[in-house]
Amino acid sequence: MAKHTFQLSQEYIQLNQLLKVMGWAMTGGEANVIIDAGLVKVNGEIEWRRRNKIYSGFEVSYEGELVVVE
Repeated sequence: MAKHTFQLSQEYIQLNQLLKVMGWAMTGGEANVIIDAGLVKVNGEIEWRRRNKIYSGFEVSYEGELVVVE
């Protein structure tokens, strides 16, 4: 699994925005489809909430990619 880090510039980032920033989705709509399909895990659990707040210390994974939020 490829591991990346993402540095927050504010308190949190919404899950669908993080997918776009990481290049895992090209648009917000595509990010929402990916989340709705149950393909994204947050801290090891499937996450269904599109706008889930991702804070420092969270790990998000999708298709063999892992990002650690700092």
